[in-house]
Amino acid sequence: MSQPAPGDQDIAALAKGGRTNFFGFLLRLAARIPFLIVAGRYYGPEALGRFAYAVLIVEFAAQIATLGLKRGLAQQLSSTDKPHVNVVWDAMLVAFLASAVGTLLLALFPQAMFPNSQVRGVEWLLPLIVFAVAGSDVALAALAYRHNIRATVTARAIIEPWTISIAATVLYFTLSSRDGLIIAYVISMLAALAASLWPLFRTYGLPHGWRPEPGTLWLLARRNTPLAAADAIEWGSRRIDIAILGLFFSPAVVGVYYVAQQVASLPQKLKTSFDPILGPVITQKLGEGDKKAVARQVRQVGFWIIAAQAGVALALGIPGEAVMGLVGEEFVSGTGVLAFLLAAEVVAATAAVSEAALVYVARHRNLMISTLMIGIQVALSIALILAMQALNWPTTFQAAGPAIALSLALGLASVLKARLLGRLLGAPVSGWRWPLIWAAAGATVVGSLFTFLPRSYEWAELVFGIPFILGVFGIILWTRGFTHEDRVLFRMKTGEEPSLPTPRPLPRDR
Repeated sequence: MSQPAPGDQDIAALAKGGRTNFFGFLLRLAARIPFLIVAGRYYGPEALGRFAYAVLIVEFAAQIATLGLKRGLAQQLSSTDKPHVNVVWDAMLVAFLASAVGTLLLALFPQAMFPNSQVRGVEWLLPLIVFAVAGSDVALAALAYRHNIRATVTARAIIEPWTISIAATVLYFTLSSRDGLIIAYVISMLAALAASLWPLFRTYGLPHGWRPEPGTLWLLARRNTPLAAADAIEWGSRRIDIAILGLFFSPAVVGVYYVAQQVASLPQKLKTSFDPILGPVITQKLGEGDKKAVARQVRQVGFWIIAAQAGVALALGIPGEAVMGLVGEEFVSGTGVLAFLLAAEVVAATAAVSEAALVYVARHRNLMISTLMIGIQVALSIALILAMQALNWPTTFQAAGPAIALSLALGLASVLKARLLGRLLGAPVSGWRWPLIWAAAGATVVGSLFTFLPRSYEWAELVFGIPFILGVFGIILWTRGFTHEDRVLFRMKTGEEPSLPTPRPLPRDR
């Protein structure tokens, strides 16, 4: 029998890695919805809004503290002669020191976390959790290099979301309806840290003869600055809208927007399903100088992600009122915000997948595009809010301003990053295909029929409408848009484990 072509092997590897983490996405979805229901129905929009803004600031500090090591650690490990366990602990120490700076700043200026309300109770201690978030991220990056994707699924898709859901419920009835969300978040982050460190110790062991080297640590931090900035901007583009809302509106408005954002971000998690496998596959082919193969991989994964995100976006957006009403009646006003945020996730897919290669071949130019994108997003968000306030439009309309700005900014980023990467690789990288339009049209027609049901039957929109929308979308796309390579994604073998190539050192971006 003939052997499969190398390109087919790469696509098969991408499919296997994506399937492994896609299971984690489904687990995370199953846990996130109960948390939103508990937070919305028990704690209410105002408490949820304060929680959302505080967590935003804390996780931003943690994102900065990782210094790009979530993606840069693999390349560092692949290009060193030092024992890998020592390199990992160098990275952990760098993240620890950066976390200490972030924690100190938030402790000195706690109003950064609570701009529209007073700091009270255990909220003073919230900055300490920066250490746990950053440490967990670096540990999981080290494990991904050793092909341990399951650790990420366990920590991020099982331990973290289920812990916060269960803890928030228990704390509301036993300890505090005021501080319950914050305490539940701290507990979940500590649990995720433990679930990250345990496999790290089992995989790498304890460092023997390791001594911190200030010069090496400084070079590590400086080398990862473009990656850190790109990670921070990509992360911030999905959350800066909350920061802007917190400056213009009450915590209750922020709480409604936060629920819409959490629902809309579920499709975005599909992209992260491919992150642990896409990076190593790309770096291997770049190390071999096979740019056409990289373009093919980006194009293939891009289509998978666009298709999956579009299907989920339609399934959540068409019955949007029923989805938001599931959290509580006060949150139905965020249906318009939900629609724009879901659209943003679909248009962002091309930029996200293109960036997976750009961070290795054009990290500085990628950073410039990301900086431009977030600058436009901020300026447009503020401009839309101020314009609608001047016109005395309802608050629900004003709160949709940042969501509209996000959609437009991400669309621009997708165009610019895809064109840049295509030019560098000498081949098109966009995963867009026209059959997506036919699949979306069919799903919209079917889904719209369920929206005509009486309000008392909204449950039917969720129980029957969502599966029908996904089913019609999938059937049309499978028959009209899928090729032989696309169907590799669904060919899972018993006992399958992802096979990741080892990243190779790459030339510096000029």
